[in-house]
Amino acid sequence: MKLGLLTAALGQMPLDQIAAWAPQAGYRALEVAAWPVDSRHVHQAAHLGVAGFTAVDAARVNELMDSHGLSISAVTYCANNLHHDPAERDRIHRHLRACIDTAASLGVGKVTTFIGRDITLPVADNLKQAERHLPPLARYAADRGVRLLAENCPMEGWHPDGYPANLAYSPELWDWMATLGFGLTYDPSHLPWLGIDPLDALRHALDTGIVGHVQAKDIQIDQRARTRYGVFGKTATRTCPTDVGWWRYRVPGCGHLDWNQIIDTLYAAGYTGDIAVEHEDPVWGGTLDRTLHGMRIAARTLQPLIITQPAAPGRER
Repeated sequence: MKLGLLTAALGQMPLDQIAAWAPQAGYRALEVAAWPVDSRHVHQAAHLGVAGFTAVDAARVNELMDSHGLSISAVTYCANNLHHDPAERDRIHRHLRACIDTAASLGVGKVTTFIGRDITLPVADNLKQAERHLPPLARYAADRGVRLLAENCPMEGWHPDGYPANLAYSPELWDWMATLGFGLTYDPSHLPWLGIDPLDALRHALDTGIVGHVQAKDIQIDQRARTRYGVFGKTATRTCPTDVGWWRYRVPGCGHLDWNQIIDTLYAAGYTGDIAVEHEDPVWGGTLDRTLHGMRIAARTLQPLIITQPAAPGRER
């Protein structure tokens, strides 16, 4: 297992600068963000230009990683694969296939995305839509030696009322999406506010073999504010779908999750993938300097829990 970081929070830095900085902060892997470069996604990170990605590009990126002692744990493009607009859904699927092609050319075996949701339809209809549209994407990946993964972020910000808009948010849905050919990028931060025990959920996912990648993000919960607003968050005073009022994401070390237990559970199950810090902390964010400091806090929290080299037989890790 290697400690890595998801590059999405560092959209203002090019990949070569991230690769130079990451090892100095204690990171050994990058989960590389690969959103499209166009006017609709200027706020997203595009650290790999997957459209028209060539063998020369792959050699250049792999050389960059090698020069800094890094590996790529996954290529990530988290978009709504069940978008209600067929033209937009087709555009998203084309870009996701390009991400899969790029991962294959780099020798990276994992691509992380979302299941998504058509917010104009009930969930039952969405399940049928997913069973129609998503298995071809999973097969496309598998044919190229890549495992397609869905992260368990509820994406409540996509729904006008703040309800889950990514049908990958619970263990029940993990079992369902496995039937579509998808694995799981497990992020424990999304589970406590949904009333899901992150360790029980992780053990279930590891037992089923669905976990392909892990992201490290923490959560801070205000129990008194939850009593005021309820589990769905603010209603009359909400300013945007993510303005819930009683919880917020934090970097590991600044929230409530027990990272010692989470990482020990991964080791106990024989998990051999990587764990990538995802930075969405409003306290350690807003500027590049504060974001980088938040990344350092996360590395200092998680580094002591992760083996840097395989232990010799008979020795403790």
